[in-house]
Amino acid sequence: MDIINKKNISEEVAEKHNLTKKESAEIVDLVFDTIVDSMKDGKRVDISGFGKFEVKERAARKGINPQTKEVIEIAAAKVPGFKASKSLKDSIK
Repeated sequence: MDIINKKNISEEVAEKHNLTKKESAEIVDLVFDTIVDSMKDGKRVDISGFGKFEVKERAARKGINPQTKEVIEIAAAKVPGFKASKSLKDSIK
């Protein structure tokens, strides 16, 4: 299985839009930073044709420490979530 990372995306953007790798890396970083900053502010990021990024609240719960078998309290947390759009789902079938 091939893995695509930010560097690969930047190189693809540079190649397709006749940019330097540095310029395209800055653009790709800006896009990801904007998504992260928006989510930090509690906003949902909806990218048409791709999907929705949002922060979800995970309630506090009890868990078990696998080493000691002791019951522990797991604190509430905010976690990132992603829901793929219908068009994204259909395109990868």
